[in-house]
Amino acid sequence: MQTNLAAFIKDTPEGREADAILRKCVHCGFCTATCPTYQLLGDELDGPRGRIYLIKEVLEGAVPTAQTQLHLDRCLQCRSCETTCPSGVQYGRLLDIGRPIVDERVGRGPLDTAQRVALRALIPRRALFSALVGLGRLVRPLMPAALAKKLPLRRETGAWPVRAHARRMLVLESCGQRDGAPDTNAAAARVLDRLGIALARVPQAGCCGAVAYHLNAQADGLDAMRRNINAWWPEIEAGVEAIVVTASGCGTMVKDYGHLFAHDAAYAAKAARVSALAKDLLEVIEPEQERLKALLPSSLIPHPSSFAFHPPCTLQHGLKLKGRAESLLAGLGFTLTPVANAHLCCGSAGTYSLTQPELSQQLLANKIAALEAGAPAAILTANIGCQLHLQSATGLPVRHWIEALDERLA
Repeated sequence: MQTNLAAFIKDTPEGREADAILRKCVHCGFCTATCPTYQLLGDELDGPRGRIYLIKEVLEGAVPTAQTQLHLDRCLQCRSCETTCPSGVQYGRLLDIGRPIVDERVGRGPLDTAQRVALRALIPRRALFSALVGLGRLVRPLMPAALAKKLPLRRETGAWPVRAHARRMLVLESCGQRDGAPDTNAAAARVLDRLGIALARVPQAGCCGAVAYHLNAQADGLDAMRRNINAWWPEIEAGVEAIVVTASGCGTMVKDYGHLFAHDAAYAAKAARVSALAKDLLEVIEPEQERLKALLPSSLIPHPSSFAFHPPCTLQHGLKLKGRAESLLAGLGFTLTPVANAHLCCGSAGTYSLTQPELSQQLLANKIAALEAGAPAAILTANIGCQLHLQSATGLPVRHWIEALDERLA
């Protein structure tokens, strides 16, 4: 694709990056075949190729409109198009560059602005978020049904191992996990403890920065990332082996720290080191598969129940780990039911289920139908956002796969 970027961005780091991304696009349209919003709406401008054209026009000096903003807002940023693209177009990065410019020039109405400010203020702040969830549970019977379904049920947290091991890793405490799935990280710690790995929490670390960053408050997102880097750095200097992330959405963000701070003299080297150490839990467990299999009771190989696995978009397309969780679980004796169109988004997509509820609910209904088609006993996934979103629409238990593995080992 030929480009002629406008002077306001042409010679900036973002402009050079956007120009390189745009020039890779060959207009083939393969991306539209796997785009969830294009499949729902059938509009070229609600698919990756159309959105690329819209961003290109803005970067070349065209005046964006509210309609431009709407088409970009409708993008889930699932990055399924990146997996499909034969040219390696980094669509997600282009969207991160284009969206804030469109927002700045178009603006937003007071209700839209208030919603986005509230999401950025509430979700990353654990104490405030926990208080609101607790209050919501008290008044659940009085809440509208649609809102009550989104409220996570109270769940217990199992014991966290205290044994010391020669191998030591850190774990990120994801925003919604403490209230929505408080046993996920504890289950990960128990499984790793059996493998001789100590998993440590760092209370000073917090939100990975994705909530603010993907709501176009990128400065706020970067501040959250700097806080995490500062919190983790003493442990990194002490030789910690990895930073484990049990939510694939957060993992995708943390693995991008090095790129996002590449031009920040104070943080470039540290951010690159953090990204190098960041691992999805799957990447830590995979090399230990045979050891884990030996720990399982022979009566549970294969597992007596069947499960449907929902691979989050961030696991498949962000972390590029497509199919590997399913292979691991199958290797550990789990029976997985077939799921049609597993590459498509469930509609959670960070805050998308709140900012684009109509499209999100359509995607959710399609996903639940596909997951329930094989009559599984439960649904397993790898991201807290997907987990809570799916649970709001099914009577089946929806859990992180590590909790199911921990239960079997116990």
